[in-house]
Amino acid sequence: MIKATIITIGDEILIGQIVDTNSASIAKQLNAAGITVIERLSVGDAADRIEESLRHALAQSQAVILTGGLGPTKDDITKLTLARIFSASLVEDKAVAEHVRTMLARRGIEFNELNRSQALVPDTCTVLPNRHGTAPGMWFETAGGGVVVSLPGVPFEMEHLMQDEVMPRLKRHFSLHANIHRTMITAGLAESMLAARIADWENSLPQGIKLAYLPSPNVVRLRLSAYDVEDADATRKTIDAFFDRLYDIIPEYIVGFEDASVQALVHKLLTEHGLTLAAAESCTGGAIASRFTAMAGASAYFLLGAVTYGNEAKRDVLGVNYDDIVRFGAVSETVARQMAEGARRISGADYAVATTGIAGPTGGTAEKPVGTVWFAVATPTRTVSMMRDSGTDRGQVINRASAYAISMLYDELKRDLKQNSPNT
Repeated sequence: MIKATIITIGDEILIGQIVDTNSASIAKQLNAAGITVIERLSVGDAADRIEESLRHALAQSQAVILTGGLGPTKDDITKLTLARIFSASLVEDKAVAEHVRTMLARRGIEFNELNRSQALVPDTCTVLPNRHGTAPGMWFETAGGGVVVSLPGVPFEMEHLMQDEVMPRLKRHFSLHANIHRTMITAGLAESMLAARIADWENSLPQGIKLAYLPSPNVVRLRLSAYDVEDADATRKTIDAFFDRLYDIIPEYIVGFEDASVQALVHKLLTEHGLTLAAAESCTGGAIASRFTAMAGASAYFLLGAVTYGNEAKRDVLGVNYDDIVRFGAVSETVARQMAEGARRISGADYAVATTGIAGPTGGTAEKPVGTVWFAVATPTRTVSMMRDSGTDRGQVINRASAYAISMLYDELKRDLKQNSPNT
């Protein structure tokens, strides 16, 4: 098994100023090629910490990928540190210098000594040309056959270098076996309940195939993985056969495979069947609408998104009976149902989904604590509703409530389409 460590460099990561997306992107590409990532590290802009982390990584991994610290300013010290570790002198790479000069000229930026410094590279490395930025990548080989790769921290520059330069070189350098991953998506069963239902199936998995539970609001992904596989086709067939068995155990809870989201499944059903959708939101503040409108093609079915945060808006826009709001409260089954029905009526949509709840951190009571959310879905034939505790943190409540609402909508769509199918 070829093991890898990913090291991201930069104080901005450690203080939370930026989110490290590079590690996830690199890990996906390495795993797809059969290289197993065993560790991810983040260190600040300090030469001793970079060196310490690199030596630690090389003690356990054959491949180490670093990102960050390759800019032209004094806080960018990765290149100098690598030169010292690999006993190298910095020399000017004329091709890099010309590339930097040309790229800056296109942007109307003067080529100065700081820019020129980006063309200085350790003489023990192989330069990886960065066609999308000014800092080149660097490829080092160790005496023991290991590889150290240094890449710029700018995500799109790093991704191009990984795809165009690093991955082809890694595949040539190492004798790689496959890592196989396949993911089934379930909805409607909590992780613990799902685990109990499939315990016998899980216990029957053959040696070398591992199951991971990946829970999110109202959705649990089941990932089967096999590492360092010589016969990839045979392993894929085995994994597929085990997933096929789940259809006999939990058929009503299986919604798809790999990275499909429930909203993507709803999107697909609405598009294929020419159906339309509206959303009426209070506590979720437009999060449901944004999940759908973020997908290309949503204009074919998404007719209306109404954020009726105030009681008057619920009355004036959606036609919710104000006496019912006073009597039952804005967070109630009655109001949720009227919101969904109102959104469906004013938009002319086939389906409408509604949320009303208490996102917090204040506003909760003993009867209706923070996290209480009522949901409703209005369909061509009926309106259904439910209440769920959606958490205690405001962001958590909004995220969970949005997911619950869309899952509820998905269930109603499946029900209606099954009932209307000529085969039923």
